[in-house]
Amino acid sequence: MSSYDVPKRKRSFGKIILLIFTGVFLLIILSSIISAFFSDGLIESDNQIAVVEVQGMITRSREIVQQLRKFQRAPHVRGIILRIDSPGGAVGPSQEIYNAVMKIKEDGEKKIFASLGTVAASGGYYIASATNEIFANPGTLTGSIGVIMAFSNIQDLISKIGVKPEVIKSGKFKDAGSPVRPISDEERKLLQNLVDDVHRQFIEDVAKGRNISTEKIEPLADGRVFTGRQALEFNLVDQLGGLQDAIDSLAVQANINGSPQIVQEEEKVPFLDWLLQSSLSKNLTQTFSSHVYPAPQFLWTLNN
Repeated sequence: MSSYDVPKRKRSFGKIILLIFTGVFLLIILSSIISAFFSDGLIESDNQIAVVEVQGMITRSREIVQQLRKFQRAPHVRGIILRIDSPGGAVGPSQEIYNAVMKIKEDGEKKIFASLGTVAASGGYYIASATNEIFANPGTLTGSIGVIMAFSNIQDLISKIGVKPEVIKSGKFKDAGSPVRPISDEERKLLQNLVDDVHRQFIEDVAKGRNISTEKIEPLADGRVFTGRQALEFNLVDQLGGLQDAIDSLAVQANINGSPQIVQEEEKVPFLDWLLQSSLSKNLTQTFSSHVYPAPQFLWTLNN
């Protein structure tokens, strides 16, 4: 190999590296341009409708609330669809989502509709009641306006295995609902009052969201579920129809010409939450949330 060949090859290698970096840089620029002007293969327009999904048991609210606030501020989004397929869940997260929906409705700049899927019961319906309009399929299971607080007593089990629990507490109600002893009449009354108060909040919030009196909600608020068609008769929903019907109706009310552009943000679910919400562990999740961790819940289950 001559002394002339070595510098020549070095220059060629340097050019290749330069071309690679130039190509990567151009790809980054091109990707940024595409992201700025395209969404789901369509040019970004002012005719967008955002879809926010509420799926499975409601155990947290942060991601859904963040999506709602994001789309509320987005200038290109003309309206929001809350797609609900949930039997309900924890009271606190349900109330936080409800409040976020109410803020959008009360702000008045954008309409927010609810589209109910297979099940939108208890906490699922609670959230829907805050929207401008509710669409349900005729066979959707909805309603279940009620509160449940379940306990499991394992006193006989632990006695069989020779375990004797000892509890040190600061007040007589500190271990109310303990699974290692029978619940007293005084504790039962206390917890019933707690459930009744949360139930009253449920009724009042549904009445506010639906703009009807609590007197009309109370006879329906005994925990029963309704089909979408029955719910329409009781004014719990506004129209029968699926997700596309809700989108079409919202597009008309938002004065969107032509077909709206649908935008949606995929929810990032941590592995543990995904595991707890999976079909294989659904019963375990319900057992954990309503028995081991006894708290009032806006939840409908076939085990009630």
